[in-house]
Amino acid sequence: MKIKDFAGKTAYISGGSSGIGLACAEMLAARGADVLIMARRLGQLETAIKQIEAKRISEKQRFTSVQVDVSDREQVADSLARAVKEFAPPDILINSAGVSFPQKFEDIPFEKYDEIMRVNLYGTWNTISNLLPYLKQSHGYIVNVSSVAGYIGVFGMTAYSASKFAVIGFSEALRSEMKRFDVTVSVLCPPDVDTPMLERAGKIKPEETKAISATAKVMTAGEVARAVLEGMGKGNFMILPGSGTRFTYNMKRLFPWLVESITDRRISKFQKKAA
Repeated sequence: MKIKDFAGKTAYISGGSSGIGLACAEMLAARGADVLIMARRLGQLETAIKQIEAKRISEKQRFTSVQVDVSDREQVADSLARAVKEFAPPDILINSAGVSFPQKFEDIPFEKYDEIMRVNLYGTWNTISNLLPYLKQSHGYIVNVSSVAGYIGVFGMTAYSASKFAVIGFSEALRSEMKRFDVTVSVLCPPDVDTPMLERAGKIKPEETKAISATAKVMTAGEVARAVLEGMGKGNFMILPGSGTRFTYNMKRLFPWLVESITDRRISKFQKKAA
């Protein structure tokens, strides 16, 4: 399915209080959709809803928020059951909730790895498993957020890349299963995006990780959200925002040895300089 007209559609967005999730929510509101956002922090949700409501194009549009930790399976089940009953079943689900902890493998505590997998992967599983019956009924659309680090293993991102590679594999398998129900599945793979998560990551990521992406363009959340809606309009499985992201994806697919060589040279150059 391709969605070109979002007016009257109901979108559920996890991680909708900031970053890519919030940008998608605002853009969908500006296209006439009803929007429900999910996040853990109540204060951020309240602020985000005001921003989303400001983008409405009709007084008939509805907006609401749900305070929920997507990694908590029972909490998600209870919260989404109430949301469907009190708000509306979804036509669109965007799984944008995510966390990262960029550090060398030896410096990542298991508790951090566990949190990243539970939010980034299990959180995606939890929302889909609870909303899939309704998405089947509406012949809906699912967008799961992965990353460039979901198809290129990046120095300092062993935990994050593990979760985002898994999201792509999960999405590809789910896409195949959902075709007979006319439910479309896409996966978004953005590069670095100017979001609170990137800001937090920048304070702790290894210098080698910074060296790898030193020349890469940082996209805005709005640019990525625009790519999401355009990708849904085309029904693309892989949504790759920006020409640089598409180039990197094709290089990794066709010339993986070259991508590895370039990355290794950047890391080695930094390590020699720092020695």
